[in-house]
Order: sequence, then structure tokens, then C-alpha cells
Amino acid sequence: MTTKKNNIPTKRLLQWLLHNAKNSKGQAIANIVIGIADVVCQLLWVIACKHAIDIATYDAEGDLGTTGFFIGSLMLAEITLRGTSRWIYAVKGNKIRNRLRLKIFSRLLKCDWLHLYKRHTGDLVNRLEGDVNSITSLITEVIPSTVVLCVKLIASFVLLFHLSPMLALSVIAVLPICILASRFYIRKMRRYNSEIRNSDSNIQSVLQESLQHKEVIKAMEQNAGTEQRLQELQGTLHKQISKRTRFSIGSFTLIQAGFAIGYLIAFMWGVTGLRDAVITYGTMAAYLQLVNLIQNPTMDLSRYIPAIASSLTAVERICELEEIPVEQQGENIILDRSAGVRFKNVTFSYEENSRKILDGFSYDFPPESITAIVGETGAGKTTLLRLLIALTTPREGAIELYNNGETHKVSTLTRGNFVYIPQGNSLISGTIRENLLMGDPNATEEQMKEALHTACADYTLNLPDGLDTLIAESGGGVSEGQAQRIAVARSLLRPGSIMIFDEVTSALDEDTEQEMLKRLTKNRSGKTLIFVTHRPAVIEHCTQVLKIERTKA
Repeated sequence: MTTKKNNIPTKRLLQWLLHNAKNSKGQAIANIVIGIADVVCQLLWVIACKHAIDIATYDAEGDLGTTGFFIGSLMLAEITLRGTSRWIYAVKGNKIRNRLRLKIFSRLLKCDWLHLYKRHTGDLVNRLEGDVNSITSLITEVIPSTVVLCVKLIASFVLLFHLSPMLALSVIAVLPICILASRFYIRKMRRYNSEIRNSDSNIQSVLQESLQHKEVIKAMEQNAGTEQRLQELQGTLHKQISKRTRFSIGSFTLIQAGFAIGYLIAFMWGVTGLRDAVITYGTMAAYLQLVNLIQNPTMDLSRYIPAIASSLTAVERICELEEIPVEQQGENIILDRSAGVRFKNVTFSYEENSRKILDGFSYDFPPESITAIVGETGAGKTTLLRLLIALTTPREGAIELYNNGETHKVSTLTRGNFVYIPQGNSLISGTIRENLLMGDPNATEEQMKEALHTACADYTLNLPDGLDTLIAESGGGVSEGQAQRIAVARSLLRPGSIMIFDEVTSALDEDTEQEMLKRLTKNRSGKTLIFVTHRPAVIEHCTQVLKIERTKA
């Protein structure tokens, strides 16, 4: 569960926001221009209405018909501008959201596995969805709207000041107080929003895990316990939202009270002016409309402050993801011929002072060898595989990939030489064909059929929809053993010369297991096979056996 407190300076968050908003400046400028045009229409509306009322009360000369046509044209212009603005927000905003989400998702895929492994998938998904949406809204809506509101506020103030300087100053008097209070308000709202977003991530984590492991929950009869856990988290979230809402309503009420006093001043000012015949009815109407045009932007700005605070919290949470180290990037190192791999005095532990999983470990997997890795649970078999495919790196020693005198240190750049079939169901939702093409996107029909045959998965060709048979989430629709065979077939399409099988026969019956092992080991020219297994049948097909023992320290 994520409970990290705010520790990223606001200046850095704003710099990140500015950098990532560069590609969106076209839309932002378009929204600002449309918004300013709308402000011009509103101010012209005030002037036109004042003129129409003055004509009607014989305080000014002019043609009501012409003035009415002008007012109607302004109404049509405003409708068009606001419709265009909504279209930009919806369509263009979605493109920006998709681009930002893709950028962050792409970086996560490149992140160091061990650091990413420590974060809950539900929290990551929550950030990719909720936080990205919040940031997109800030870039495409809140910032342009804030600029437009400031323009509206200034223009309306100037026009009101032209009509009545004292009234304009009295109406705007509450603004400096709002500006001074906003810094405290944003800081407090950031803290509230951070707590709420973390709680929201915790809830999503529980929902995702519970639905993903629904069979376990049912089998263990933990429906009530899981529901209670979710209810407790929702209760915490409810309290946090209530606390934030009370603070927000209290602050907003004080601002509203100040604006209400300002409107009352304008009204009494106008009424007094009418009584003393100092102003016309048109001027009175202009007073009230301009006061609204000044107060409404200020009120809207006060409503945008929570959105800004929420978005800064979202930016902070995304920045935390960008602090995760990225794996080594560069051109892949692929050996042309069959390759071997050797460990030289490798020491590894997951944490600095935790138990050493491997301690001074050395071993050689020669080219075209078949090795069985055996050992008790927790001895380090899975860790050894992670080191092979460079998900983790040794704290001491080295792992080398070699063939015919060519040697390279194992890293993310050598990963293309390995084919890894993990333990358990690793199929994705989609068709069997789509799963196979993950091994080689350019694989032909014949190559897929050959791989399926080697993996004893010929049965897929006899299904009603053949390779286009749909597989549900987590391999739903096929048995565990069938899923294992499809996963093996998928791996056979991958071009790597070192194949790593992690308990890939655990769900197979003895006859199918023997047949698949025979096919895998029969034509292994150019391939180095490594099996992690507890099954004697697998060991029988191997040329060497590596027994991993659990270290004591």
C-alpha cells in the first residue's frame, strides 16, 4: 500500500508540468483565444444591453432593431465559440491524455524490474488512469480557463472602473485577500488530495487483487473478510473526503460572503444613483452585469484552486514513478550461433543487508547442453533465472554469455539471446494466434503449426475456431496444462538460443510430459536448454543437473 508523503518541491512540479505541456500548447492557445473572444462578446453584450435600455427609456438615441440584431449576433457567436471549445476539450484533450499515458507507460516498461516489483500493480494503474486524467484536465482545461478568467476579470474591472471608479475598487477589494489565502489553501489541499489519492490506490489494489484471485477467495471462504477489508478502506477514504470537503466549503463560504457584500454594494450604489438621477437605467444594468463579470471569474478561480491542488498531487505521484531507475538501454547484443552462459563467483541478495540468495556461486551452462536445476523451495532457483535474463544484477561476481571465443556480460542488451517460459499461466487475453505472435510477430502459419506440434499443442488446430479461438483473462477457456503447452509453443517461435523452462510440465500428465520433452530435446541443434523442475522425468532428458541449496546467511 502506498502512503508516501509530499516531498517534491512545487517548483519542480511546475517545471515538469511545463515540460510535458509543450506538445499541448497549440490546443491551450486555441482555448485561450476562443475564451478571450467569448469575453469580448460578453463585454460587448453589456455595452449593447446598456445602450438598448437607454434607447428604450429615451436616455439615448438609436435604433432598437439594429441594437437587437447586434445582441442576437453576439448570442450566436457565444454559442459557436463555446461549442468549439467543448469540441477541443473532448477530442484534442483525449489525444493529449493518450500521449501522456503512453509516455509514462512506455517508461514503466523500461524501468528496473526490482524497483518496479516493489510497487503494487493496482497503484500503478491508478496513477496511469486517475492521475493522468487529472494532469490532462489541468493542461487542457484549468490552465487555459484560468488565463481566460484573468482576462475577463481585468477587462470587466477596467470597464466598470470607466463607469464608476469607486464602485470598481469596492467590488475588487476582496481579491487581494483571496490571493494571500490561496497559498495556504493550495498547500493544505495538496496534503488532503495526496491522502485521498493514496487511499484510492489502496482500494484499487484490493479490487484488482480480489478479482484476479477470485477462485482463491471463494475456496478459502474469504468473501466476508475481503468485503470487510474493502469497507474499511472505503471508510478511511470517506473520512478523508469529508475532511477535505469541510475545509473547502468553509473557505468557499467565506469567499462567497465577501462577494455577496460586493454585489450588495453595487446594487445599493446603483439604486442610490437612480434615486438621485445620477445614472440611467442602462448604467444600472451595466453595473450589475459587470459586477457579475468580475465576481464570477473570481469565484471560478476559487473553484479552480482545488483542481490545481489535485493536479499538483497527481504530478507529484507521476514524478515518483519517473524516479524509478530505468534499465540499461542500447543496441541489442545477439550471438549468431548457439551460446552458453556461466556464473563466476556470483553473490546476490534482494536487499542490501538481507539473506544472500546466492553466495560465491559459479556454474557453466555450455552451448547445446540440457541442464536441470533442482533444489528445495526458496533455495534461489527463480532468482537464478531472473539473473540470467537480467531482471536483476549480481552484487558481486559476473554472468557471461559466450560462444566460440566471443564473450559478453549478461545485461538487458543480451536479453534477446534468451527465451523464458515462466511458471504458471502466462497467456494473455485474446486469441491463440495473438499469443503465439508474441513470440515472433512475423511467424508464418506453418511455423506456428510446427511450434504447436513440438509443444504437444496440436489440439488447438482442431478447435472450432482453430488459432482464432479466444482465450479469456489468465488463460480462461483452456486448462492449465493446455495453457502451458501454448506458452511453450509461443516461446519456440522466439529466436533466442538459450531456452529457460520454469516448471513448464507441472500441469501435464506423464505421457504428454514425456512426449513434449522428447520433442523439445530431439532437434535442439543450436539451442541450450535450462529446466527448473522437481520432476524426475525432466531430469532423465538432461545432460547435467545443478542442485541449488539454500544459503544460511
